[in-house]
Amino acid sequence: MRIVFAGTPETALPSLEALVASRHDVVAVVTRPDAPAGRGRAVTPSPVALAAEAHGIEVLKPAKPSDADFMARLRELAPDCVPIVAYGALIRREALDIPPFGWINLHFSVLPSWRGAAPVQRAIMAGDEVTGATVFSLVEELDAGPVLGTITELIRDDDTTADLLARLADWGSKLLVDVVDHIEDGDIAAVPQPDDNISFAPKLSTDEARIDWNRPAFAIDRHIRGCTPAPGAWTTLGGERVKIGPASIAAESTLEPGHIDAGKREVRVGTSTTDLVLGDVQAVGKKRMAAADWGRGTSLDGASFDAAAPTEGTVA
Repeated sequence: MRIVFAGTPETALPSLEALVASRHDVVAVVTRPDAPAGRGRAVTPSPVALAAEAHGIEVLKPAKPSDADFMARLRELAPDCVPIVAYGALIRREALDIPPFGWINLHFSVLPSWRGAAPVQRAIMAGDEVTGATVFSLVEELDAGPVLGTITELIRDDDTTADLLARLADWGSKLLVDVVDHIEDGDIAAVPQPDDNISFAPKLSTDEARIDWNRPAFAIDRHIRGCTPAPGAWTTLGGERVKIGPASIAAESTLEPGHIDAGKREVRVGTSTTDLVLGDVQAVGKKRMAAADWGRGTSLDGASFDAAAPTEGTVA
């Protein structure tokens, strides 16, 4: 089967590599245009573009997938199917209709739960015990197409978004190739998504990543893990922003919400239930460091993180 693959970030790399290694012919890759990246903000090709170039695969970088030149080239390539993973732009009907087997999307949730840009983050923050990945036929409505295959994955107590997404990207790549195999073999049928239990996962904003220390410890813990690595959970100390990495939940409550106790070996912060023991901390203009090291270098006697009102849209 002739394949054009669409994807952009590192999350899409396992699927690209799996398709390249499969029985199918990846004739081109579609990815987002080069963009500033890294500390120096140098304009850089996407991870998918770099991987495709290393394989000698043609790379297409339309500003919009509706661009006339891109549409013409896609018709020339005549793909049978276009698998898509975290591409980052909406695909309109004209493009969807070009491949006879359509565009098939690998999405990192068990649909119809968590349709949208941040399904892994939202699942962790909501306290879900199980998530997964779904391959479905792409339609113009957001993540609403009929399902071709699903896998499930347990969410571990210490999972960050980075941890869980890496596992889902790996297992999901195998699911994606399996679906493409069965499409070519003609022995798979798409199943419409149910009309109930639909939930949405909009992209997390920086404002939403702010920690509210008046919440229970378990909710703050999963809030931090869901925001790691991006956009990064944060709070403020004396008006200065401080990023907070994954923490652990203490067995007892010794502090008022937001109050800090910096000892030689650990830094604790109060919540509405038990204390949190901080893991990594990153102050403005500083590198990320262990909380105990940060505590020893910062005047924290009687200090408290600034209160934060609950952010609208935050999942409890």
